[in-house]
Amino acid sequence: MIDAHTHLDSCEPPNAELVAAAREAGVTRVLTVGTDEASNRTALAAAEAFGEVWAAVGRHPNSAEGFDDAALEDLRALAGHPRCAAIGETGLDYYRLAGRTVADMEWQRERFRTHIRAARITGLPLVVHTRNASHDTLDLLRSEGAGLVCGVFHCFTETREVALAALEMGFHISFSGILTFRNAEDLRQVAREVPLDRCLIETDSPYLAPMPHRGKTNQPAFVPLVAAKLAEIKGLSLAQVAQATSANFERLFGLVQLQKAERNHAETL
Repeated sequence: MIDAHTHLDSCEPPNAELVAAAREAGVTRVLTVGTDEASNRTALAAAEAFGEVWAAVGRHPNSAEGFDDAALEDLRALAGHPRCAAIGETGLDYYRLAGRTVADMEWQRERFRTHIRAARITGLPLVVHTRNASHDTLDLLRSEGAGLVCGVFHCFTETREVALAALEMGFHISFSGILTFRNAEDLRQVAREVPLDRCLIETDSPYLAPMPHRGKTNQPAFVPLVAAKLAEIKGLSLAQVAQATSANFERLFGLVQLQKAERNHAETL
């Protein structure tokens, strides 16, 4: 199975041990996701070092770093790397306004618009983060034509209505270890309704470790626990969920085409 969202640069122990543990647990691919300039480059380095790892590059909405024209060009250049599978993580996060209003968050909205445009230019899917901002997230995706690119709402915790709107635009929904939490029945109900061919599974490591590891450091090797809970919710076998979510991942992120591009790149060096 595949971990559709992790942050290897923030995890312990070193990447080699995490990748080996994931491989031992039956995890065949991992998408490690950048959140700022430094972690973007770390993500690409991990993808270069390990055949199981692919990278996404972007600026998290909570990243304090500025984002100017030079940063955009750097993002586009990184997105051209043969091991880069997506733009993100990007999106909107109004959870910690710290005395500011939603109107004060225009800098987040403009950064999100820039990432959507970068995805359209590069043809890569978007990895979308949204927290306490679903209305603006959906509005910006629609207004910027993100449906022409598509992508995934990662670590989904929103309502059924938000899920349906995302699905209507062609996006996938990725479920994390939160699905296993005792107080997450509303989320489990959403998971029951999302078609299997639009589901992904993730750890969001090192955060949100699934039960029975809640409160501990998360890692890609734990993604089978998310798959098992999704299988239970949908009344399917673990093998069915593993096969479907892996196929969904490879189709969404175009891994067949990316692997061809990587081979062509290697042959020209």
